[in-house]
Amino acid sequence: MKKSLMPLAATIVAALCPGISAGESYFNPRFLSEDDAAVADLSRFEKGSHQAPGEYRVDIWRNEEFIATEDLRFVEATAVRPGETVKTGGLTPCLDVDWLKRLGLNMLAYPDLVKYKAGECVPLDEAIPGAETTFDFAKLRLDISLPQASLLNSARGYIPPEQWDEGIPAMLANYSFTGNRGSNDDNYYLSLQSGLNYGPWRLRNNGAWSYTSGDGYRTNSWKNISTYLQRTIIPLKGEMVLGDSNTGTDVFDSLGFRGARLYSSDSMYPDSLQGYAPTVRGIARTNAKITIRQNGFVIYQSYVSPGAFAISDLNPTSSSGDLEVTLEEKDGSQQKYSVPYSTVPLLQREGRLKYDLVAGDFRSGNSQQDTPFFTQATLIAGLPNGYTAYGGTQLAERYTAAALGLGKNLGEWGAISMDVTHARSKLADDSEHQGQSLRFLYAKSLSDYGTNFQLLGYRYSTRGFYTLDEVAYKNMEGYEYEDQDGNQHKEPVVQSYHNLRYSKRGRFQVNISQALGDYGSLYVSGSQQTYWGTDGNNTWYQAGYASGWRGISYSVSASWSKSVGIDDTDRIVAFNLSVPFSTLLGHGYSRDSAIDRAYATFAASRNSAGDNTFQTGVGGTLLEGRNLNYSVTQGRSSTSGYSGSANANWQATYGTLGVGYNYDRDQHDLNWQMSGGIVGHADGVTFSQPLGDTNVLIKAPGASGVNVENQTGVKTDWRGYAVMPYATVYRYNRIALDTNSMDNHTDIENNVSSVVPTQGALVRAAFSTRIGVRAIITVKRGARPVPFGSVVREETSGATSMVGDEGQIYLSGLPLKGKLLIQWGNGKGSQCFAPYSLPEESLKQAVVMATATCS
Repeated sequence: MKKSLMPLAATIVAALCPGISAGESYFNPRFLSEDDAAVADLSRFEKGSHQAPGEYRVDIWRNEEFIATEDLRFVEATAVRPGETVKTGGLTPCLDVDWLKRLGLNMLAYPDLVKYKAGECVPLDEAIPGAETTFDFAKLRLDISLPQASLLNSARGYIPPEQWDEGIPAMLANYSFTGNRGSNDDNYYLSLQSGLNYGPWRLRNNGAWSYTSGDGYRTNSWKNISTYLQRTIIPLKGEMVLGDSNTGTDVFDSLGFRGARLYSSDSMYPDSLQGYAPTVRGIARTNAKITIRQNGFVIYQSYVSPGAFAISDLNPTSSSGDLEVTLEEKDGSQQKYSVPYSTVPLLQREGRLKYDLVAGDFRSGNSQQDTPFFTQATLIAGLPNGYTAYGGTQLAERYTAAALGLGKNLGEWGAISMDVTHARSKLADDSEHQGQSLRFLYAKSLSDYGTNFQLLGYRYSTRGFYTLDEVAYKNMEGYEYEDQDGNQHKEPVVQSYHNLRYSKRGRFQVNISQALGDYGSLYVSGSQQTYWGTDGNNTWYQAGYASGWRGISYSVSASWSKSVGIDDTDRIVAFNLSVPFSTLLGHGYSRDSAIDRAYATFAASRNSAGDNTFQTGVGGTLLEGRNLNYSVTQGRSSTSGYSGSANANWQATYGTLGVGYNYDRDQHDLNWQMSGGIVGHADGVTFSQPLGDTNVLIKAPGASGVNVENQTGVKTDWRGYAVMPYATVYRYNRIALDTNSMDNHTDIENNVSSVVPTQGALVRAAFSTRIGVRAIITVKRGARPVPFGSVVREETSGATSMVGDEGQIYLSGLPLKGKLLIQWGNGKGSQCFAPYSLPEESLKQAVVMATATCS
C-alpha cells in the first residue's frame, strides 16, 4: 500500500511546488527563526550533499587495501543525462593522473589519460570502465575500486616506489650502557651505534667499550665492531653496503667482511619472506649476565632472571652466522653454547631472481684468524612448478668453493631444499684438501595439528671439506680466551676452541613447536655437530612445555650442552610458575588496578652438578602507561645460600632505565641498564627510546606531552617532537597522536599520518597544530546576534568555525588578541569583522567565555 502512495505524493508535491524537483531538499529558514536576516544563506545544503566541496583528510583504500591517509580535494558529483550534465548531490574525489599513478594504474593501458593535465580531475568511471568510488563522510573513508587487470602490480601490499620516502637529513645515535658494582669486581659495558643520513645514503658505526676492575686487575678497551656506508638501489631492487658488514646466509655460511656488497632486498617486494633472526634460548639458575658474540665481537649483553629465557630482538644485520652464548651465573659458574643459524628452504616465486655479490677482506674479531681477500657471488632463481634453483661461488687465495642446489614447494608436505658444495682448501700447515658438503633443509607448518617445523636441517661433509672461516685460522688448533674482550677473572676463561684436524662431519638442526590447544604448547630446539677424527661433538638441545589455567601460567624446560675441547657439560632442568594477584584475590581482572597487574612467581632449577636453586617473588607494572616493570624475589641456592633481588625497568619518553640489586651469601652487587636514542635534525635535537634501524620523527610544534598511540612510553617532548622507533620499511606505517592526552590549549587538525620509509631512513610525520585558547565568543552585530550558520575564520591563526544559536561561536587555538571574519552570504554586504581581546588568565582555563562586536 505504501509503494502505491509514493508516486502520488511526489506528484502532489511537484504540482504544489513546481520550482522544486522531487529529488531536492529545501531548508526553510523560518524553521530556525521568523526573521530571515537572523539565518545565513543555507542554499548549499539543498542539493543532497550535506557537506561542502573542499579539501578533507581521508583514509584512502584501494580494492579493500589501505593506501594512505592524506588531504584530498572533493568536488560535487555529476551525472550525464541526454543533452546535459547535472549535479547529483554528494561528493566525489578529484583524482588527477599523478594520483592514478600512485594507485598503481597501468597508464599505458589507457592512452586517453594523456589529455588530462596535472591537477585536473579525471572522471574515473568514464576513463576506466569498471572503476568505482565510494565516500563515507562520517568515517572520512574513501574506497576506490579498480579492475585488477588495470593495475601494474596486482600483488597485495604493493606500494609504488614513487611513494617510498628516503627520509630527512639527520644525525643519529643509539646507546646502551650496563654496569655492575659488586663485592668482588666492577664491570661496565657501553654499546654505541651512531649514524648520519643524507638523501638515500646511510653512514653507520657500531662500537663497544668495556671496563672491568677487581682484586689486583683492571681492563679497559674499546672495540670498533663495524663501520659502513649503505644506500638503496631502487632500480635494482637492492641494497649496497661499503665497509664492514656480513655476507648473506642463503647459500654459504655468513662471514664478516670489510669491502663491498650488492644484494637483493626482499623487503622491497610485496608479500615476500622477510627472513628471521635466530632466537637465543637458555635457562638461567640465578640473575645471570648473558653475553652473545659473533665472529669474536660482543653484539649483545644484558641480564636475565632465573628460569627459561628467549632473546628474539637481536639486530638482524648481525644475527646471521653462529652465535656464541655465555651465561654467567651469580656464583661465577658459566654456561657456554653455540646457536647455529641457517635459512629455511630457499624458495622464490616464479620469475624472481635474487642476487648477492661481495668483495672484500675476511673480517673477524678472533685473533686466531687471518684476513684474506675473497669474493663471493650467489644467485637464486624462481622456476615454474614450485622449483627454485640456486648456486654460488667463493674465491680466495687459499680457498675455492662452488655450490649448487634445488628447492621444491611440496604443497601440503611443506618445502624442501638440497644443495652440494665442493671446496678446495689450503690450511695453516700448507696441507691441501678437497671435499664436499651436502645440506638438506625442511620447513613445514601443520596448521590443523598446531605443529610448526620452523627449521629442520642436516649437513654432511666429507673428511676433506673446509669452510673459508676455517681456512682463515693462522694455526691448526688453539683456544680463544675471553680476556681479549676484557676478562673479569683472575684466570683466562676459554671462549672457544678450534682444531682443523677435526674437520666437520655432520650437523643436525631442529626447531619444532607443537600447540596443544587448551593444554599449552611444546617446543624442541637444538643442534649437534660431529667431527672427523674424534668422537667428541658440539651439542646443544633445549625442550620445554608451557601452559596456563585461569590466568595462571607455568612452564617446564630442560637444556643440555657440551663442546669439543671444553670438558664441562651443562645439563639444567627448570620449573617456572606465575599467578596473577587477581586470581589470588578471587575477583575479575581490572587493567586499571596496579594490584591486578601484579603477579606472584616461583622458580626452581637443578643442574648436572647437583646444584639446586629456588626463588619466589612478586612483579608487575606501574604508572598510568604501564611502562614501569618491577620484580622482587627471595630464594635459596645449595651453592651460595640465601639470595634475593629487586629490579625495576622504566620505559620512558627519552629512553629506558633499569636498576637491580642482588645478594647472596658470598657477594652482593648493584647493576643498572640505561639505553636510548638521540636524533639531530633541521628542527633541533630530539631524545628518544632506543632507535631501530628505520625510524619516524613526529613533528607537532608546540604540542608537548602528547602520547603516540600503540607506542609504550612514547610522547612528544616540550617542543612537540618525538621519535617512533622500529618503523616497517617499504610498508605503510600509521602514526596517530592520542588526542585525549592533549592539554586544554592544544588542538591538532588531523591526528593521523602515514609514511612509507626506505631502509635506514628517518622519515618525518608532520602534524598541523593549533596552540592557543579555547573560547566561546558571543558576537553581536549592532543589537542582534550575527546570523545563525555563518562561516567564521580567525585571521591570524586560521581557526575556523560556524555561528550557533544566539551568535555563539566555539573556536580553539586562538591567540589572546585577534579578529574574526564572519560571512553569511556572498558579497561585502554579507560579512563583518569582530575584533576580540582575551585576558592572560584565559591560558589557565579550559574554555573561556567572551563577547565581541562585529562591524
